[in-house]
Amino acid sequence: MATKTSTEIIKEGLWTNNPALVQVLGLCPLLAVTSTVVNAIGLGLATLLVLIGSNLSVSLIRNFVGESVRLPAFVMIIASFVTCAELLMQAFTYELYQILGIFIPLIVTNCAILGRADAFASKNAPLPALLDGVMMGLGFLLVLILLGGMRELIGQGTLFADMHLLLGPDAANWTIRPFEHYPDMLFMVLPPGAFVGLGLLIALKNSIDQRLKEKQLAAAPVQAEAGSKRVRVTGTVS
Repeated sequence: MATKTSTEIIKEGLWTNNPALVQVLGLCPLLAVTSTVVNAIGLGLATLLVLIGSNLSVSLIRNFVGESVRLPAFVMIIASFVTCAELLMQAFTYELYQILGIFIPLIVTNCAILGRADAFASKNAPLPALLDGVMMGLGFLLVLILLGGMRELIGQGTLFADMHLLLGPDAANWTIRPFEHYPDMLFMVLPPGAFVGLGLLIALKNSIDQRLKEKQLAAAPVQAEAGSKRVRVTGTVS
């Protein structure tokens, strides 16, 4: 297996192989808790922590685990880091932990995390695996924040509401209200709004990719067709 460069790993995690927009993995928590930005950040940070820890641990033990127990070992590692994330949230952000509820323990079953452990971390050295975990986690976190911001703004007319649940009392006044007397749009707060919002983000990414591809094709030099060509000769050949 060819080792990917750091640039390729970063680009894949954030854009070309984004776990939410391209792989379309981990949609259950992504769609369920992104009604506000603070919920999205809380779940995204927990997922990032688990991805980093599990990728690094799986890479370190990749040469010592047999094929028959490979997946159970990966699940045990992921479950251990999920427990750590859960305990940290209970200790420092208990109210946010209560809001996120079952979706924190369900990180264990997140296909994006198990998929990276099996597809990348188990086949690469610790440093590339660690970088892959960071970039995939950041890519997932960014999509969570974008979707949460979209749903909160359209659904409630606010941004960064209740940030004190994550960052403490100093963030209590961070709420932004761009519109006065905004009529709440319940549709965007409910699950159907999450599907619509994610679909719009995927469509936007596909549109950007298509435009970039068209620009590359337009800028590429025209190459002569391969193969022999018939040469027309006029005049007298001596």
